[in-house]
Amino acid sequence: MPDIDTLMQTVGRAARDASRYMAAATTARKNAALTELARLVRDRRDAIREANAADLTAARAAGLKESFVDRLAVTDAVIETMALGCEQIALLPDPIGEIKDMHPQASGIVVGKMRVPLGVLGIIYEARPNVTIDAAALAIKSGNAAILRGGSEAANTNACLGELVALALESADLPAKAIQVAPTVDRAFVGAMIVATDYIDVIIPRGGKSLIARLQNDARVPMIHHLDGICHTYVDAECDLDMAVSVSDNAKTQRTSPCNAMETLLVHAAVADVFLPRIGAVFAAKNVEMRADERALTILTASGLTCVPATEEDWETEYNAPIISIAVVDSLDAAIEHINRHGSGHTDAIITTNRPASDRFLREVDSGSVMVNCSTRLADGFVYGLGAEIGISTGKLHARGPVGLEGLTSLKYVVLGHGEGRH
Repeated sequence: MPDIDTLMQTVGRAARDASRYMAAATTARKNAALTELARLVRDRRDAIREANAADLTAARAAGLKESFVDRLAVTDAVIETMALGCEQIALLPDPIGEIKDMHPQASGIVVGKMRVPLGVLGIIYEARPNVTIDAAALAIKSGNAAILRGGSEAANTNACLGELVALALESADLPAKAIQVAPTVDRAFVGAMIVATDYIDVIIPRGGKSLIARLQNDARVPMIHHLDGICHTYVDAECDLDMAVSVSDNAKTQRTSPCNAMETLLVHAAVADVFLPRIGAVFAAKNVEMRADERALTILTASGLTCVPATEEDWETEYNAPIISIAVVDSLDAAIEHINRHGSGHTDAIITTNRPASDRFLREVDSGSVMVNCSTRLADGFVYGLGAEIGISTGKLHARGPVGLEGLTSLKYVVLGHGEGRH
């Protein structure tokens, strides 16, 4: 195996060369590759499951948390979702080459903007092998090349999926090297990627705090990052209580490990005495540990439910586990203040029948996705109709929230003239 710097140069040059072909690729070819990739994912499901079984066995032998193993697993449902994502992306309009906002100027020229690929994406992720297909599909349709560096725990699965992507690209006469799974799981390769300004145009990390902190400190390549998923649901004074119970239950327990699962439940004092015993009973039945502030603790324990006092740390913790923080607030203002102070800018929801309250929540909560009367678990590129997502950006520059096709493009000015010059 060559040294890491040589390996990065080899992979990077191939990606840069392939990116020029991808930028010029027709919509028909890109869609053909995506359609073939969907077929391959379904047809090779046994090979995918076999590779994934090896990763799962190794993960459990290493004593990794069950929530991590859950994210690592590729079930038949995950395989079908990957295939459907490819097909949905193929059906989406191709953003590349779109020209818009053409305006004539006093000089006689016409000025507008064209949507173009970013170039080469460096995608660094942990645990979830489905990101390999989601990222590849989005990169293909958006005319980008990509270098995918998944976690070592999913090395077998990612390698298997990477082979399918290469086959799909070749079937559409597109360069197989347009999408490359990193040829090593050595962490030093991540360090090489994040400074490879000659080869990579943007880094997109999907991982935990330690990974993001490292990249923020060391990266020289621009980054679209995803920090914590500290998602809130606020149950307003005016609400449908049955809906509030159903949505809160789904947001926390439908699946506890993803980043869009609710971690903090805020309840208006006007409905706390009625609502908290109901949702508390649901959580208790599903073995969700409740960590409550003083007022919530009093109500829940008086109802015979077991919970523990919340600490300040709880309000800023992404559990990715069957644990929920609960607080009682006196007003919408207090709920918004709590979310903006303790949240991570990921996804937050309000349950209310009061239109002015929902309008204020939408305007004032500073997050990538803000929801009314639905579960935070719906914050997902596939659910939003993006086909798939390459990640959820909690930053504010370039892309925010689920990053789909448009988030992987940029704009350049186009100017149409008739012989004009500067005077």
